[in-house]
Amino acid sequence: MSLSGIVGTLVEAWAELRIHKTRILLALIGVALSVAALTTVVGLGNMVRESIAQGNEAESGRPATLSVSMYSVDGSTPDPALATAAYREMTERYAVEYSSMVYSTTVPFQLSNGVTQTQATVVDADYEVMRRVPMVQGTWFTAADAQRLAPAVVINEAFHASLGSPDVSSHPMLTISRDQEISAVVVGVSRDRYDGEYPQAFMLSEAYDRLGMEPANPSMELWVPEELSDSLAAVISADLTAQFPGMQVDAYRRDYAAFGDPFGGLQRAVGGIAGMVMLLGAVGLLNISMVTVKYRVREIGIRRSFGATSGRIFFGVMLESVVATFVAGVLGVMAAVAVVKLPVVQQAVASGLTELPPFPLEAALIGLGAATAVGALAGLVPAWVAVRVKVIDAIRY
Repeated sequence: MSLSGIVGTLVEAWAELRIHKTRILLALIGVALSVAALTTVVGLGNMVRESIAQGNEAESGRPATLSVSMYSVDGSTPDPALATAAYREMTERYAVEYSSMVYSTTVPFQLSNGVTQTQATVVDADYEVMRRVPMVQGTWFTAADAQRLAPAVVINEAFHASLGSPDVSSHPMLTISRDQEISAVVVGVSRDRYDGEYPQAFMLSEAYDRLGMEPANPSMELWVPEELSDSLAAVISADLTAQFPGMQVDAYRRDYAAFGDPFGGLQRAVGGIAGMVMLLGAVGLLNISMVTVKYRVREIGIRRSFGATSGRIFFGVMLESVVATFVAGVLGVMAAVAVVKLPVVQQAVASGLTELPPFPLEAALIGLGAATAVGALAGLVPAWVAVRVKVIDAIRY
């Protein structure tokens, strides 16, 4: 069919829709509601998936996060300074963009009720990106914080509350109680990971080392491309084993996706629900389309008698359905976007997200594609019936 023929068929389809608008209005409302439900389900499913993924990433890192550590069978550990230097050299050698030293320790902070040994995690600045650390006040560590004479500290909400919730912009000070008291400055407050979490703090590894605190056996986390994770883990393990003979080197993926996508079941469930929703809309539209063709038998016969080809009749009837459902699909997608963007919906579905994702484009495309496909399928049978109508019988109808 030529371009002019296609355009002419589309014009005819739109004209027929205007003529029969009352008859098909309810069917198109059903399609629009089905598309809105489909797009909403896909969009909300994406937000739930993202919420779960971000929670997992906060606990174990983004895909793919490698954890590297060393220890001896007899319980001894390598010299912390040598291990740290080897880890940092390794990240430079393999051009790892995001990496962080990570180890847990306790720091004696002077609080209102006396000196308290507070759980602290010693990290590098990249840790915030790798673990999506949610900040509620202030900022995470910057490059300048490593050079502070008073070490920078990021505390959690529980710690912040125990201090009386001071304004972080005023740079509240903490005292680290050792043989010689050391002042530290609070630069940010991170969100508690769960209700009832104990006071905790983050410190930069450079600042912790300068304090001369009790050394710990460090480990290194690296955020690397997923397709390189297995080979890189093997190379790193062999590299460090050669540098530290007698030490057991562990290099493995620790992120939630290490054993495959855990959201496959969720995606299949969402897809199944969406498919059932669209199927109901398609059945309703097919019924209306069949009734519409039955009432148009005489009209089709007259058009055939004036020279309309079977192809023109076929595509004209089918495109009526396609054009109508596409318009209904656009309205349904707009309604779905409005629903998903409601603050009450986002608060209920994705309250834990640190980076709220935009409305997924794939959900809108799926909605429009499904509407168009339903229109094509629902118009196929009536179009086939229309083509088989005999001219003489149609005129006598």
